[in-house]
Parts: sequence; C-alpha cells; structure tokens
Amino acid sequence: MRIGIPTEIKTLEGRVALVPAACGDLVRAGHEVFVQAGAGVQSGFSDEDFGRVGVTLVADAAAAYGSADLIVKVKEPIAGDLEHLRSDHLLFCYLHLAAEPSLSERLLAIGLTGVAFETVEENDGTLPLLAPMSNIAGRIGVQVGTHLLHLPQGGRGVLLGGLPAADRGHVVVLGAGAAGGNAARLAAAAGARVTVFDKRQDRLAEMMAIGPNVTALYPYAETVGDFVARADMVIGAVLVTGARAPHVVTRDMISDMADGCVVVDISVDQGGCFETTRPTTYADPTYVVDGVTHFAVTNMPGAVPRTSSQSLSAAILPYVQRMAQSDWDAVASLARGVNVRAGEIVHPALR
Repeated sequence: MRIGIPTEIKTLEGRVALVPAACGDLVRAGHEVFVQAGAGVQSGFSDEDFGRVGVTLVADAAAAYGSADLIVKVKEPIAGDLEHLRSDHLLFCYLHLAAEPSLSERLLAIGLTGVAFETVEENDGTLPLLAPMSNIAGRIGVQVGTHLLHLPQGGRGVLLGGLPAADRGHVVVLGAGAAGGNAARLAAAAGARVTVFDKRQDRLAEMMAIGPNVTALYPYAETVGDFVARADMVIGAVLVTGARAPHVVTRDMISDMADGCVVVDISVDQGGCFETTRPTTYADPTYVVDGVTHFAVTNMPGAVPRTSSQSLSAAILPYVQRMAQSDWDAVASLARGVNVRAGEIVHPALR
C-alpha cells in the first residue's frame, strides 16, 4: 500500500499523524510511506528522522496526496487539502462530519472513502482512536480554564485549590468519559471542588472514587442548571458517537453564571454541548457571552503536538496496518468507522 502523510494546515496545528518509528514499522512491512517535508517539525520530528526509517520525503501536499492510495492525517481536510483528494483515496483521520455538513458535501462530491478516527468502534462500544486525544483535551481544558480564571485574563480571580480561609474553586464537568474523566481528575488533583454529571452508573462510581472532593450526579436538567449557575468553571465533554453533541447547557444557564467564570467546550468538534458555543482557533481562542469566557478551540490537543502525536500514532498504527490490506473493511471496528463511501453517507449517526 502507498501511504501518504501530509502536513497539517489547520490554524496552529502541530501534530503529525504517524511518528517516524510508526512509519518505520510500515516500511518494514513492505508499504511505501510518503511524508510531506516538514510534517513532523512542530512535533519535534525532523525530516531526517523520517528519512532514516525509509520514508520517502516529498516536497509538497500535491506530492503527498498524489503519491498515495491511503491518506493518514490528524484533522479533517480543509481548503488546501480538499483540492488534492481523489475518488480512489482512502482517507483516515478525524472527520467530525456531524458538525460540518459542508465538508460532508465536499467528500460526497469527491466520492472517496472516509473512515473517521472518532467513529472506529470496538465491539464493547469503546472508541480507541478518540480516547487518546480526549484524554489530552480533558487535561488541557482544565489547564486553560485555570489560567482564564485569573483576573488579568478577565477571570473572576479564583485559585482552584483554595487556601486556608479561602474557598476552593468549583468545577462542573459534563460527561465522565475519557475527556470528562481526565478533566475531573486534574481539577480534583488541583484541590477544586468537582461535580461530574453522567448518565452511566459505572462512570459515576468511577468519578466518586477519585476522592472526597468529587461529587457525581445524574444530569437532570434542573440539577445541571443549578450547579452550572454556582460553578467557577464548566467543562463540556458530552459525546454521542458520530452525531452532533446535544446542548446540555442553555443560554439561560450561561446568563445565570457569575461574570468572569469560564466554560470550556471539548465537545466543540461535534458541534458543542453549550448553546453559546461557536468554534474558535488557537489564534483567537476565547470570546465572552453574558460575562462568561468561552474557550472552544476545535483542535485542543494541537497545543501539545509532541505528546499528542506520540499518543495518537501509537493508537492508530495497528488500524493503519490493517487498512493497508485489501480486506480492511472486514474488520468490524473499521467498518463501523466508515462515514462516507462512493458518494454516499454510510454512518447511521450522519444519516
């Protein structure tokens, strides 16, 4: 199989889909790997690192796409990527098509087969290729939110862990999956008072086990509204596989929060779970609604590209190795990951 890895061109996106060691395994298995020059630089991997493992370095995106049958990248294709995609391409990356109908239309018009990392689903319901970036996004959400609570950033001046004679900060987390669970753990480790909402009893029990400063509750709408109104920071990490995220927090709930509070919507890639969410980039990451600072960057893990690339590459390599075989869609998890094929929408959540 001829595998192409282009440079990511989304705003301030520094990840690379496969690190040199992963590319080396593919080359040793007999595949040809074409990496666009400079693709790994922001992740700390030089062209020489890729060259040493037998990768063919190509000068530009046209060559990376043009040389390959299987395209492996991190983020969804945008203008600059789309012009190079062909109907015979097999595209493997994060797609988040539920929140991007215009992208869906472009991919349908091209006629390629698109397999989304976030919808590759194992028989037990786990999402192995979404989990590593969700883990990172959950932690970044709390790190960024903590900074945004500082007064110079327009925050209400709260130290999450509190001090003797000073209140702890209150963090509300919506969703206790990979992203929400990591957010809750980091906020709790910082000493904050943490309230986590989820519908699954096993996840609620897992969150309660983090420590005595964590409360886990069922997300009744009235209860969510009450806790959001009293929170210093709200982390949105609601996921419905392949589908647009539901609005769990309404505009009225946001208006009930104190000025200088912070909301971080990790669900933004799937449309966002706050009614007030609109996608942002790291070039202009925040905006304010009713006195509440919103952080809704669509590629949060891109802020730590070396860590993210290492984690993502390890997760996706076994699936890339399988997709490089002609009968790859006989694998149930990969078949579930197909979003579009030959001009038709395949994934049930997108229909």
